Amino acid sequence: MAMSQDQLTMYLLKAFPDAVIDIKDLAGDNDHFAATVTSSSFHGKTRIQQHKMVFDALEGHMGTRLHALSLKTQTPEE
Repeated sequence: MAMSQDQLTMYLLKAFPDAVIDIKDLAGDNDHFAATVTSSSFHGKTRIQQHKMVFDALEGHMGTRLHALSLKTQTPEE
């Protein structure tokens, strides 16, 4: 079963309550998304650490319920 855009947003907001999240369904199939996550939680973190934080927030659903996620992370100042 694929993950809906609303479910993806829910996981991200649970981990990053202050986040501004922009998600696009790239294929219209709830399985291929592009997301931009802006959060102060990313301050002082490398881009790799930021992306790991996002993938950890998905609680193991990346690669199972969610097939592809093109990801951009940033702090509010960026």
